[in-house]
Amino acid sequence: MKAMVGDRLHIHGNVVGVADTEAEIIEVRGDDGAPPYVVRYPDGHVAEVYPGPDAVVEHPVPH
Repeated sequence: MKAMVGDRLHIHGNVVGVADTEAEIIEVRGDDGAPPYVVRYPDGHVAEVYPGPDAVVEHPVPH
């Protein structure tokens, strides 16, 4: 998994009834775009995450 600042981290809910979560990657702490990432959730919460297999990095689409 590789990411850049500005990408989105999409974490799929892996339990029935648990919604997917998305967050903006605001810092990449690993080498060459690898985790861990510092992310900002829509409610403003900031956290360091080590994404699991249920997460994907989504790159912004240029306009």
